[in-house]
Amino acid sequence: MTEQQQAADDGVMTRIGQAMMLLHGGDREEARNRFGVLWQQIGPEGDPLHRCTLAHYMADAQDDPDTELAWDLRALSAAEGLAEERLAAHGSAVALRALYPSLHLNLAADYVKLQRPDAARVHLDRARVASDTLDDDGYGNGVRAAIERLELRLRAM
Repeated sequence: MTEQQQAADDGVMTRIGQAMMLLHGGDREEARNRFGVLWQQIGPEGDPLHRCTLAHYMADAQDDPDTELAWDLRALSAAEGLAEERLAAHGSAVALRALYPSLHLNLAADYVKLQRPDAARVHLDRARVASDTLDDDGYGNGVRAAIERLELRLRAM
């Protein structure tokens, strides 16, 4: 990756991070607006790492469960399109493997919201299998705990 490509890449990830801060600060509308502008700039053929990251967080900014599901599906599709070489250039292969449990967990939660328990179980099972790649740290333990909580909700459906 050239220095110019690296700088552009860092700029996109920085802008995604800034919109995430807005989202976590409670300004969902402004976060959605910024994510939307970035999505238009990246485009459907843009860098899969950017599309995956952006769609993953754009889903969290949605109020409508169907729209949230659509963004989570975009995130998973982009993740599946990432080439190992691209990840290696970023040192992101481990990070992406760690993202898969969260991607599937989000999809399972979306399907629960939409009263589609069978689809939710499929993605919850995938999240559980993918969680084997997670470290024994705050993130990994948090994702595993969220998988267990969603499993309990599904049993009650």
